[in-house]
Amino acid sequence: MPLTAGIVGMPNVGKSTLFNAITNSQVEAANYPFATIKPNTGVVEVPDARLDYLCKLYEPLKRVAATFEFTDIAGLVKGASKGEGLGNQFLANIRETDAICHVVRCFSDSNILHVDGSVNAIRDAETINLELIFADLETVENRISKIEKKATTSKDKAALEELGLLKTIKETLLSNKPCRSIEFSKEQALIVKSFHLLTNKPMIYVANMGENDLTNFDENKEYLALKKKAEEENASIIPICAKIEEQLASLDADERQLFMEEFQMDESGLSKLIKATYKLLGLETFYTSGKDECRAWTFKRGMKAPQCAGIIHTDFERGFIKAEIYNYNDLIQYGSESAVKDNGKYRLEGKEYLMKDGDIAFFKFNV
Repeated sequence: MPLTAGIVGMPNVGKSTLFNAITNSQVEAANYPFATIKPNTGVVEVPDARLDYLCKLYEPLKRVAATFEFTDIAGLVKGASKGEGLGNQFLANIRETDAICHVVRCFSDSNILHVDGSVNAIRDAETINLELIFADLETVENRISKIEKKATTSKDKAALEELGLLKTIKETLLSNKPCRSIEFSKEQALIVKSFHLLTNKPMIYVANMGENDLTNFDENKEYLALKKKAEEENASIIPICAKIEEQLASLDADERQLFMEEFQMDESGLSKLIKATYKLLGLETFYTSGKDECRAWTFKRGMKAPQCAGIIHTDFERGFIKAEIYNYNDLIQYGSESAVKDNGKYRLEGKEYLMKDGDIAFFKFNV
C-alpha cells in the first residue's frame, strides 16, 4: 500500500490545482467554493534519481518506484466541524492518512475569489487548524462518554489508561493546541494512534505562491508570516506555485527541464513536498535490483533487515536467514556491483542489522 497524505485548506487556495499537479489528472478546479464535492484520490510516483541510475545500470525488464497517495477533500470553512459549508463529512476521508498537507494561499488575484473576502495566510491557517481541533474534540468526547463508566466501575487497567490519555488530549485541544504537541511514551502513542485524530498527524504547510513569487519567496509578506508560524509550531513549510506545478506535470522530461531553468528551479515543488513528507514521517528507501526488476521500497528509519524483508513478503520475514547488502553510495563510488564486491563493500548481514537509506538488498529466507 502507498503512503498517504490528505490535502486540506480553505476553498480556492489551490488544493485541487496542486492535486492536478501531483497526479497529473484533471479533477475540477473551479473558481468557486466547494468545487470539490467528492474526495479525489490519486497516486504519484516518488521522484528517485537513485532508482533511475539503477535502471540505467541493470537495464531491468521492469522499473517500480515507491508511491505516495494523496487525497484532496472539499475546502473547509469556519464552522466546518459543526456542519458549515459542506460539513465535516470530508474530514473522515483523511482520518487514516499518514500526514496532512495544509495548503495556505499566499498570493493575491482579483480573479480568484476568497471565501472570507481577502487573503490572510495566518487567519486561514488558524481557521483550518481550529476546525481540525474541533473535529478531534468531538471524537475524544464521544470516546470518553463510551469508556468512562467502564473504566471507573470496573477499574480495568487498560480502560483507565485510555481514559487518562483521552482526558489529557481533551485538555490540550480545549487549549487550542493539537494532539501532536503532547509527548507520549511509545506505549501511549500506540493507543493514541488508534483514535485516528487529525491533529495527531504530522503536518506540512504548503504555501501556495503566485508565479511572480517563484524567484523571490522571501519578499512575499504572507509567506513570511506563515513561515514564522510554522517555525513557532516546529512544523515544516514548503513554498510552491501550484499553477506552475500543474503546468510542469503536463510536460515531457526535456520540456520540463527547460521550463524549470526559465523559472530558476533546481527541482519541482512536488519533489520538495514529497521529500519533506518522507523526512517528517522518518521514512527512508531501500532497493532490490537485477535484470528482472529494479524496485524502490519505503521503510521506517530504525527497522531491521527482517522487518524490511517483510515489506516485500511476509514469508521473507518469517523465514529470514540473512541479507546480502551493499549501499548505493558505494555503487556510485566503484561503478559496478562486482567492483563493490572487490572492494569489500558487499556484506552479509543478520537479523540485527539496521537498514540504511540507499541500501541495495537481496534477502535469503526459508519457510
